[in-house]
Amino acid sequence: MTAPRPVLLFDGDCAFCTSAVGVVERLRRSPGDFAVLPWQRADLPAYGLTPERCAEALQWVGADGQVSSAQDAVARCLRSCRGWVRPAGTVLLAPGVNALAGVAYRWVAAHRSRLPGGTPACSL
Repeated sequence: MTAPRPVLLFDGDCAFCTSAVGVVERLRRSPGDFAVLPWQRADLPAYGLTPERCAEALQWVGADGQVSSAQDAVARCLRSCRGWVRPAGTVLLAPGVNALAGVAYRWVAAHRSRLPGGTPACSL
């Protein structure tokens, strides 16, 4: 039996989120490294998640089942990609940097409907 692969769960109703995930998919080492799914189509109880938690932030579920949210999900996802973004993911998890990344993540989340690729549906 193969180990479960990590999964990145994003808001499939948000055009900005969908655009951002498109970048992530290009940065993956290979499509089999981790799954990328809109949370609206995922079996959330299987991941120990609720729709409310997923609506609040991006979610990363590691192969070990550990769940990371918001900037931590971004960092763990980047660490699973290729190239220069891998070390960027490690840096994002550093204590001082992580706190600043959290502020930036919350700002982007609050303003995603106004960012490139965003639509009014992103603000729901």
